[in-house]
Amino acid sequence: MRRLVAEWERQKALLVAYPDKDGDWGKYYGQITEFYEEFIGMVKKYQDVVLIKDKINDTWARDYGPITVMDGGKPRLLDFTFNGWGLKYPANLDNMVNRRLFNTKKIGFVLEGGSIESNGDGVLMTTSSCLLEENRNPHMSKEDIENFLKNIFNLKEVLWLNHGYLEGDDTDGHIDMLARFVAKDKIAYIKCDDKKDPHYDELKKMEEELEKTPFTLIPLPWVGAKFHKKRRLPASYANFVIINGAVIVPVYGDTNDEEALKIFKKLFPTRDIIALNATTLIKEGGSIHCSCMNLYEGER
Repeated sequence: MRRLVAEWERQKALLVAYPDKDGDWGKYYGQITEFYEEFIGMVKKYQDVVLIKDKINDTWARDYGPITVMDGGKPRLLDFTFNGWGLKYPANLDNMVNRRLFNTKKIGFVLEGGSIESNGDGVLMTTSSCLLEENRNPHMSKEDIENFLKNIFNLKEVLWLNHGYLEGDDTDGHIDMLARFVAKDKIAYIKCDDKKDPHYDELKKMEEELEKTPFTLIPLPWVGAKFHKKRRLPASYANFVIINGAVIVPVYGDTNDEEALKIFKKLFPTRDIIALNATTLIKEGGSIHCSCMNLYEGER
């Protein structure tokens, strides 16, 4: 029986793409490589790292890395099509990574890892703004897309969120910046408590949508506005990554960093909670979860 994994399941390794010196980071290359060295060092204390170097368009491995399902208790890597977040950026090299590394067969459906969340028990959560965006799978209706997802992942339900966004996120609203499963029956989500912030109304509507679901909800603190070259950056505590024995949480030099870490310690009492400064990483529009993809062991 096929089953889409949850991130907290036992992992074999973490897939990470090392920044290219000639890539998007420019004069921040020294800073971003320091970040990646620190990140990789953290992960290696708990599990292996599969490192991609060269022959990539960008570092956001979450969105072109393989998505794991369990088939008969054994992990199977699904290689969906990646088209640069709806044809915004070049993706020819990224789109070949899985075939080169894992000898996968390409699936003719555009799907990014950061656009879906699984509770490991047949429920997938996503956003309408991303999966229904006109340059992903324009030949398919919402019903077509939902049926495709249910069939390929053997799902009971697709939970669509029609509200919620972050300025500076050019993925059209990836779910991993907004709301995440932290257990089979629990969702952690970002909550804006500043009524003057332009995100307030949309995130309030997202919260109201989540409240209509059967899941227990845990609000995550709001990150105050962060800017780079007058552009607001998508800083979010929801972009954490779960690995074996630990959860790595992005922090931003914000007054709510410590409060966020306290919440994660309650959510994951059996795992180490590790803070990682992601202020350089978000200059290119993503955070820690966006920068990697989990690879899983078989069921025991």
